[in-house]
Parts: sequence; structure tokens; C-alpha cells
Amino acid sequence: MGAMGFGPGNIDCDAVLADVYLYLDNETDEGLRDRIRQHLDGCAPCLAQFGIEQDVRALISRCCGSDRAPASLHQRVRLRITEASADGVTETVTEVSVERTFRPE
Repeated sequence: MGAMGFGPGNIDCDAVLADVYLYLDNETDEGLRDRIRQHLDGCAPCLAQFGIEQDVRALISRCCGSDRAPASLHQRVRLRITEASADGVTETVTEVSVERTFRPE
């Protein structure tokens, strides 16, 4: 089927292409993943587009994959998303400040 049509897996081509990055990142539930996989197996235009998206993802990974965020950024991100749960209440830490003072020797 072409765009705007339903193909294998009873899923719209546009829906498959809209979710292709989620599929590539394994961020879909198993049911949707199976329907997308079935659709790609039987829809040549979508499979071709999927192949292009895979190639783009691989190229980006090769060019930028070795870049690592600084440890300080990792720490700041972890602090911002830290969640603590006690007695059924969930608290989300959204801001942390650190104050440094100079100590003369």
C-alpha cells in the first residue's frame, strides 16, 4: 500500500512511518511492534523508508556515537529526575543547588 492506505498488519502506512523511530529504539509496546513488523514485512514502500531511517540512525551513531556527555551533566540530570517514594507518596526532586565556598589553608 502507499501512504494513506492500510497494509499488512492492519496498520496505516502513515502510522508506521510516524512510529518508525520509536520502533527502532524499541520504545513501542509488543503489540504495536508486532503490527509494525508485520506491516514492514509486506509493504515495500514502508520497508524502503524504514531502511532509510535505519541508515540515518546508523550514520548519526557512527559520527556522533563516541561523544559522551560530561559527568557533571549526568549528575545534574540524575538529581533532577530522582524520585523518592515513601508511604505511597511520590516526591520528585526538580531542583538542586550546590554552594561551594573557598577554604583558605
